[in-house]
Amino acid sequence: MRLEIFRLGPDTARSLGPVDPEIFDDEIDPEKLAAFVACDTHLLVVARAEGLVIGQIRAILHHQPDGPTQLYIDNLGVAPTHLRQGIATRLLEEALLWGKGAGCVEAWVATEPDNAAARALYSKFMSEPEETMAYFQMAIR
Repeated sequence: MRLEIFRLGPDTARSLGPVDPEIFDDEIDPEKLAAFVACDTHLLVVARAEGLVIGQIRAILHHQPDGPTQLYIDNLGVAPTHLRQGIATRLLEEALLWGKGAGCVEAWVATEPDNAAARALYSKFMSEPEETMAYFQMAIR
């Protein structure tokens, strides 16, 4: 399998091509994709094999008024047909490299407590997870 890992930007977003339906939460909206990759504090890296996007990672630079800029790993997905092949590791490495280039000295990510695969991946790169957080989702009215 020939695997390509590349960053999408304003000039390359149209070249996304066919996407495995399992790697994003919903269908890609071309306008939202263009807006996301046009922002220089956002990163979208994809993995493509045989013309099909089979993995993605999104990251955001989280600027702080009272501390260093952090890299927030927003979302990571790999097609079920391509798990356990090191694709998630390569995507995460690319995101961390981008963050380092932007001056970040640390990255952070959250995942579900029962997501063993994600926890194993992130623990290779980061500290042991802190089990002290609660997740809240708020509607903006």
